[in-house]
Amino acid sequence: MNPFPLILSAPSGTGKTTIAKELLRVRSDVGYSVSCTTRPPRDQEEEGRDYYFLERQEFLERRAKDHFAESAEVHGNLYGTLRREVERVLQSGRHVMMDIDVQGATQFRRSFPSSVLVFVLPPSADVLLQRLRRRGTESRGELAARMISALHELRAVPEYEYVVVNDRLENAVARVSAVIDAEFVRRERIPSLDRDVEALVSRLERELDTDLPKE
Repeated sequence: MNPFPLILSAPSGTGKTTIAKELLRVRSDVGYSVSCTTRPPRDQEEEGRDYYFLERQEFLERRAKDHFAESAEVHGNLYGTLRREVERVLQSGRHVMMDIDVQGATQFRRSFPSSVLVFVLPPSADVLLQRLRRRGTESRGELAARMISALHELRAVPEYEYVVVNDRLENAVARVSAVIDAEFVRRERIPSLDRDVEALVSRLERELDTDLPKE
């Protein structure tokens, strides 16, 4: 087993968190790294399950001590991924599933170069705008900030290895799951591959020298 981090990024409301939760439900080889945030909990969010909810000063102190693999300020709130959380999941033999923005994904890859980046797109601009407005709890200024953030994130698509369109949840989950399977067997991720292939080659060469008649 050679587990790796898998990062999902997308504009707000595109469904990356739902995709991540569904993959965690259907795949036993995937674990979740719980992030930290300074924003207050939303309804039904729980400490240690959805986020670690920190006071701003505590967050800044942890960042100064290099506790985070990535951190960013989004809409006035701080978010970050603890290195220890990522390492905990990897050491359990599972891939680490995370949903973080493009700014955080760039930082995270510097800390964990084996990361795989997947960008989740909405099926159309109309659907994206509908999802951005769906919450109905933001002011006009907050909604405008979300739209500007979505523009910034969409412009980062070329930095991602994979792009998945979330037209239907089951389709998007299947596509991301296929990415995990494909990356797991990629040549560069098999640590003993060169040694194992060399052993096969050597054995065949010995058999050829022994069994074939000499000319």
